[in-house]
Amino acid sequence: MAQLSFRDRFYTPRVANAVTSPSGILAFGVGAAVGIVALGPIGVVAGVLAYGARVAVAVPRNPKDPSVDPRAVGEPWRSSVQQALDARRRYTRAVDTVRPGPLRENLQAIGGRLDDAVQETWRVAQRGQLVTEARAQIDVEGIRHELAAVSGGSDGRPGSDDTVTKTAQALQAQLDSAARLDGVIADTRNRLMLLDARLDEAITRTIELSVQADSGAALDPSVADVEGIVGEMESVRQALEATSAAERGLST
Repeated sequence: MAQLSFRDRFYTPRVANAVTSPSGILAFGVGAAVGIVALGPIGVVAGVLAYGARVAVAVPRNPKDPSVDPRAVGEPWRSSVQQALDARRRYTRAVDTVRPGPLRENLQAIGGRLDDAVQETWRVAQRGQLVTEARAQIDVEGIRHELAAVSGGSDGRPGSDDTVTKTAQALQAQLDSAARLDGVIADTRNRLMLLDARLDEAITRTIELSVQADSGAALDPSVADVEGIVGEMESVRQALEATSAAERGLST
């Protein structure tokens, strides 16, 4: 499915309506007024953030790939994808209980960004699976044994031949690569677990606010939270892609 750039998705009638809509302007006014009372003139930033959040949820999303399948990846990636899918279903069930109106529309807009969060989790999981498979191909114990043999020389004395030196360097480079991949896998797993937990928290808070609210204005903090989570997931994926590219460069 073709993916549109953010610029193409931004310049659409839907976003234009959000920019000029009374509810968006109201969100700016309310946010600015509350911010000024609490923080003084600098509080106008709160209005800008509220207005920006309204516009952000109006940006059309790229078509979704329906083939999110946790079973297609191994652990720990499978659990993260499943958790994101479960959270999205829980949110959908909660939104379905809200009567039609502006509040439900705003909740559905947030749900669209949750779709993006699920997709980003899936992309991270797929990339993480590739990194895991690449790491599994490096036989660290075998390489260490071979390196010890090369470094000791055939007669037990350190080898000084240029070929032996280069062989030892190549073997050590493989061990270094394995260590880097281990670090990337562990770091990505931990970041993904944190983002999954934050996504659950944001969903729970949004559902709680929706019970108390009679309009979408109270949901602006939740919009910002979900936007931030999606952005961080994108950063995790980009870091994984950069790691894969770097490892390919080192192996050539």
